[in-house]
Amino acid sequence: MAGDWYREGLRFSCTQCGRCCTGAPGYVWVTQREVEALRAFLRTTPEDFARRYLRKVGPRASLIEKPNGDCIFYDRGCTVYPARPDQCRTFPFWSENLKSRSAWDAAADDCPGMGSGRLYSAAEIRRIRGGEADAAVR
Repeated sequence: MAGDWYREGLRFSCTQCGRCCTGAPGYVWVTQREVEALRAFLRTTPEDFARRYLRKVGPRASLIEKPNGDCIFYDRGCTVYPARPDQCRTFPFWSENLKSRSAWDAAADDCPGMGSGRLYSAAEIRRIRGGEADAAVR
């Protein structure tokens, strides 16, 4: 059964290291609901938000990145943490990290919070993943 390898749960505690927000280019997919939450948090107009923070990728929208690949909202920490998109909220419980123990361990090589801290039950992980954005992520 999928997820059997973590039936006892997984430990994770965000260290706010920023490794999941910085580095190689990628996509942070956002829905209209997430755009509205970010826009309200930043107190900006829809037009200004779209111009400053969004890019179209086919039919979808993604947050733009700084020239070095970092998330536009990363500055020694997430500047929009309370309004961050689901893709960010669900890390590290993404499909690609949960497909096997070796996939989890490989992701943990880059994330010091994986494998330490609070124990998330398999049921909690499934609930968190219910809000997971599509798999095309950083």
